[in-house]
Amino acid sequence: MGDQTRRDMAPTTTETNPENDLGFAEKAAGACAFVLFGASGDLTKRKLVPALFNLGKAKLLPENFALIGVSVDDLSLEDFRTQVTSFLPSGAESAEALQWFRKRLFYERGDFADPLTFVRLRERLAALDAEQNTGGNYLFYLATAPKFFSQIVQQLGAATLSRQQNGQWRRVVIEKPFGHDLESAQALNREIKSVLQENQIYRIDHYLGKETVQNIMVFRFDNAIFEPIWNRRYIDHVQITNAETVGVERRGGYFDTAGTLRDMVPNHVMQLLSLTAMESPVSFQADAVRNEQAKVLHSILPLGPDEVLQRSVRGQYGPGLLGEEKVSAYRAEPGVSQESRTETFVALKINIDNWRWAGVPFYFRTGKRLAQRHTEIAIQFKRTPFELFRKAPFHKLHTNTLVIQIQPVEGISLSFGAKIPGPLLRVGSVDMSFEYSKYFGADAYTGYEVLLYDCMIGDATLFQRADMVEAGWKVVDPVLDVWRALPPRKFPNYTSGSWGPAEANQLLELDGRQWRRIEP
Repeated sequence: MGDQTRRDMAPTTTETNPENDLGFAEKAAGACAFVLFGASGDLTKRKLVPALFNLGKAKLLPENFALIGVSVDDLSLEDFRTQVTSFLPSGAESAEALQWFRKRLFYERGDFADPLTFVRLRERLAALDAEQNTGGNYLFYLATAPKFFSQIVQQLGAATLSRQQNGQWRRVVIEKPFGHDLESAQALNREIKSVLQENQIYRIDHYLGKETVQNIMVFRFDNAIFEPIWNRRYIDHVQITNAETVGVERRGGYFDTAGTLRDMVPNHVMQLLSLTAMESPVSFQADAVRNEQAKVLHSILPLGPDEVLQRSVRGQYGPGLLGEEKVSAYRAEPGVSQESRTETFVALKINIDNWRWAGVPFYFRTGKRLAQRHTEIAIQFKRTPFELFRKAPFHKLHTNTLVIQIQPVEGISLSFGAKIPGPLLRVGSVDMSFEYSKYFGADAYTGYEVLLYDCMIGDATLFQRADMVEAGWKVVDPVLDVWRALPPRKFPNYTSGSWGPAEANQLLELDGRQWRRIEP
């Protein structure tokens, strides 16, 4: 999806840039103004502004570009520019790019509930159209608390800022979480689509900005050796792991009302699953790709109450060690109730009811304060029907596994059996692997660069559509209902620095399987 094939199908832009620091041939986006609601927040400073700066350095931002920050904080223009650029490199090699970027930063103080804020914003945008030649094209980014999503969109509509006319485009980017259950997601979709068309809405998931995630489709559909075996005949099961070493940090107040199931599964996990399991699209156009992802999500068999008890595991971290550092329990985190029943770990087993995946379980686990920061998709292939080497020492330990590693190192590896050198016939498991950074020499970026660029050129391939969001919540809702009715018996139930509660291992052991061992 992130390859040149998809890029060639994107809307035409103006400024050619054959080579740039992001490592691919590309054109600069067309003239536009980028309006950033929640401009004084942590996401803005740590991710969004650095990503835009990287695009600027790579000559992928248009010359006629402006960024307008909007928040309730009483900041001068210079205060704002200093605040949001504090995470940017300040060396001599970045000085020219930083000067260019700072001149295009502006600030508008205002309350999201106040219609006058949007009147002033409309006037500021009109002035920038004249001064910066931004062309009347506006990208609105909602880096705010979810409670403001619908309100801001309604205000944009009332101020006529969402109206597209005379070839000018207006787009809105919405951060997760998109609702807190199926009903709220459906309501939010209705409210937003009362103002915007679906093709104006970009529901963002920063995981989709990672090179390895974008490469899943290229890997599957552009390599004849893998696509024929990507099905129930050859694959035993699939494991998706998303492990974090951090706790809730400063998000305790939010997280204690959400939990890991809501925070991670309807978006991150469902996106990884749908890209792994989807059928080949008819093209790389956005809706062709998303149609196939949606089919997979709608094919997931819903869990009944008894199945939730058998196929789901929840956990909450207690105190422990990360390396040599002592860390506290979840209930000791700022903003968290000392009797909290909120889960910080989730493991689930699900099945996809279609021809390709019938009978192939998909297991996933995601949690905080785990042993390593690591995200991967592991495809476990079936054993051969007659094991010719079954009597060879160590052979029983060998399995074919394809691992798509997403973080912290992006790469792909394939394990297979090989003879161990020596006079005796001994079979061992070996790996063929590559890392993106070593092979292509690409630098690390925030993960938002590709996504923000796609918003500006109007390519929605990497963004969730309304039906995809709702399909993800349909998987999660039955689990939420059972967990709400049956509070956890023992929390905390796993030690910080471990791989989660023992029940997560038992989830696979009951099927005669085990989680892939992730080495440091």
